[in-house]
Order: sequence, then C-alpha cells, then structure tokens
Amino acid sequence: MARVKGAMMTRKRRNKVLKAAKGYWGAKSKRFKMAKQAVMKSGNYAFIGRKQKKREFRSLWIARISAQAKVNGMNYSTLMHGLKKAGVDLNRKMLAEIAVADKDAFAAICETAKAAL
Repeated sequence: MARVKGAMMTRKRRNKVLKAAKGYWGAKSKRFKMAKQAVMKSGNYAFIGRKQKKREFRSLWIARISAQAKVNGMNYSTLMHGLKKAGVDLNRKMLAEIAVADKDAFAAICETAKAAL
C-alpha cells in the first residue's frame, strides 16, 4: 500500500486558522501556534457574547417597559401580571417598541392590564 503524506491537509488546516486570525495584532496573525490560541479564545468570547446579547437586550426592553408603565401609573410586575390575566400575548420586545414609538397605544395596553386586575 502506498504511503500517504499529510502535508497538504496540514497546510490547509493551518491556512484556515491563519485566515480566521487575519487582522489580529502582532504575531497572532502570522504564527500558527499563537494564531490557533487566539482563534480559540476569540471563539469562546463570541459564544459567550451571543448569550450576553440576549440577556442585555431583555433587560433593556424591561427597563423601557417599566419606565413607560410608571408614567401610566403602574409598575412593571403588575403590568405584566395584568396582561397575562387579560390574555394579551405580546412579548417584551414588541411592548418595548410600542412604549418607545407609540405612547398612546401603550397607555391603552396599560388600561387593558388594569381592567383585568
């Protein structure tokens, strides 16, 4: 059986890592060993960041809803409880958009929640 050499696949693997490390500072974009470590670390940061993004947006939406609910004489938790009892199925993202863009509509939503309590 013929001997198979691994140079081609090794070069492809290394080039893939170096391409991912393009633009990194210093030797991290030039040397394979350092590039590999930097790419692995940045992949971990990216994974964590995708989770944090969801967390941060949810807290932003809640802050916006809470601020507008206070203007309408309610607090956040009673508003959400009232909406659940009234059967209004709006997520926090949409409620926050309504709170920012259309204050009259949000006031009507608050009245619906108050009526359900």
